[in-house]
Amino acid sequence: MPRRRAILTDSERELLETEEKTDRHYQAVSRVRRKINEELTRDVEILEENHSDLLEELREVVCETDNS
Repeated sequence: MPRRRAILTDSERELLETEEKTDRHYQAVSRVRRKINEELTRDVEILEENHSDLLEELREVVCETDNS
């Protein structure tokens, strides 16, 4: 089964991992910000209303803190 993406595409990952700040880098930042503020927000609302167990799993991954 092919690997699926979460928030970032492979291209966005590459652009955000590089230290070179090109126009493409800033475009990727803008796309990711829009996904977080629009699509992810709606996804969380759907999970909250219909699958609280999945929302809790998401929160555990996203909100995980390193206590070391």
